[in-house]
Amino acid sequence: MPLLRPTRVHAWLTLPLLVTGAAIQQTDRRTEPDAIPVRYSEGMVHGFLRLETASGTLLAYGDLLQLPKERSIESRMVFHFADSSVFDERVTFSQHGVFTMEEYHLVQKGPAFERDLEVTLTRTGLYKVITKSHKDGKVDQDSGTLTLPPDVYNGMVVTIAKNLAPGDTQTVHLVAFTPKPRLIGLQFAPVGTTRVMLGKHPETAVHYKLKPRLGTVTKLVASLLGKDPPDSDAWIVTDGVPAFVRFQGPMYSGPVWRLSLASPTWPE
Repeated sequence: MPLLRPTRVHAWLTLPLLVTGAAIQQTDRRTEPDAIPVRYSEGMVHGFLRLETASGTLLAYGDLLQLPKERSIESRMVFHFADSSVFDERVTFSQHGVFTMEEYHLVQKGPAFERDLEVTLTRTGLYKVITKSHKDGKVDQDSGTLTLPPDVYNGMVVTIAKNLAPGDTQTVHLVAFTPKPRLIGLQFAPVGTTRVMLGKHPETAVHYKLKPRLGTVTKLVASLLGKDPPDSDAWIVTDGVPAFVRFQGPMYSGPVWRLSLASPTWPE
């Protein structure tokens, strides 16, 4: 888990997708954990989003709010569900030559989720996680300090996808809270292109497959528990200035959902 016509940064319009079979050559330039270079700087954004199940049932509408500060960018993605559930993800990051996550805060609560969850994480590795079971109301807390590589990008998946060089396959890291924190890899691999339509005007989006990379022990335990994390997918228009089109996968934890662009409507 990175806005008007598509200033090609984020134009929130729902677009039909027509898949083409064009393949893209893959390369992987980074062999050591390192921050992703800034190819396109982020700026002020207010985008409109639509969240659906994988089969297309509407779950919620939301906002992406992004505000430049003196030395960082503050970004917030928030969804309010009809059943009063809330997904609220905030990340502060810098973009001085490379992208660096500085602070991350996630709140997901309500019946749309398996459990209530609140997470905070800082660049220094300090973390705190609070979970509340929907079954028995039990509250668990954990806090501590992690050693983080430079390429930890919680809350910045779309931003990183927009800044990959054409044809690149790259692996970065995320901290997953289960609720214990786990550092996992996330590989961005271009697997083809997709034709999208803006009215009658065609655009080409690169289709990225996002593949979790677990350590051997973690992968074994996840397999035994039947909890292997699924792959996710992201589509980025890359002609000129890159623009996000669609994401499909777990928002943080839970089922596969579809995140796409939305357009405001006028009341009659």
